[in-house]
Amino acid sequence: MSADPTQVLAFETDCHLFDGCGFPAPGLHSFLFEPLWGDADSNVYFNKTMLLALLGSVVIIGFFWAAFAKPKIVPGKLQMIAEAGYDFVRRGIVYETMGKREGEKYVPFMVSLFFFVWMMNLWSIIPIAQFPVTAIISYPAAIAGIVYVMWVALTFKRHGFVGAFKNFTGYDKSLGAVLPLSMTIEFFSNLLVRPFTHTVRLFANMFAGHTLLLLFTIASWYMLNGIGIAYSAVSFVMVIVMTAFELFIQAVQAYVFVLLACSYLSGAMAEGH
Repeated sequence: MSADPTQVLAFETDCHLFDGCGFPAPGLHSFLFEPLWGDADSNVYFNKTMLLALLGSVVIIGFFWAAFAKPKIVPGKLQMIAEAGYDFVRRGIVYETMGKREGEKYVPFMVSLFFFVWMMNLWSIIPIAQFPVTAIISYPAAIAGIVYVMWVALTFKRHGFVGAFKNFTGYDKSLGAVLPLSMTIEFFSNLLVRPFTHTVRLFANMFAGHTLLLLFTIASWYMLNGIGIAYSAVSFVMVIVMTAFELFIQAVQAYVFVLLACSYLSGAMAEGH
């Protein structure tokens, strides 16, 4: 096996089926990376996931810069693709959730959010990178935290302290005796559970998807020995299938993440529930 237990990849092991060694199953160690710079013990370091997040940001900015630096009335291929992506988020997510009048000012943010999350997911199937940044919970937590702060701030701005309290707790006097219980549940659901589920939904899907890809990829290499070659072929087919499925899931998770963000902001603009 690899001398570095934090970097387990299929091609890094000499262990095969019938060699008398165990299957090098992926686990939490597959999501840990040694610092490229700095010292992990001092918490001041720069590792692979940070590099991918930085490169992803550069790729997105570079793409839209190249597409819109010199816009044309009759768009070229790059501009047309960028416009289609922008319009998809604007009309298909923001307008549908928040309405055109209220949502227009949030379109640039939501477009940036969508493509950033999608790019962080896409690293999973890009050669050499082969790791979804959003499979590290701190990244989706940070993005969800930004949405959370925007939502809370907008709620207070629109409704004031009392109105925001009613919005967060779902105040409805027609509930009668169950109102205190309902308000308590709504309060904890909105202010504590909501940012948690927003984070975990993205993280868990990308974590699970990457683990499955690792499992079948390592299995393809591990069984590439003797009669195990037949099993290896089946496992490799699953790698291709899972890669195609991950492409779909990566886009869906970016869509869902932004859809929920728009839904939260839309709720902040509405009257008390």
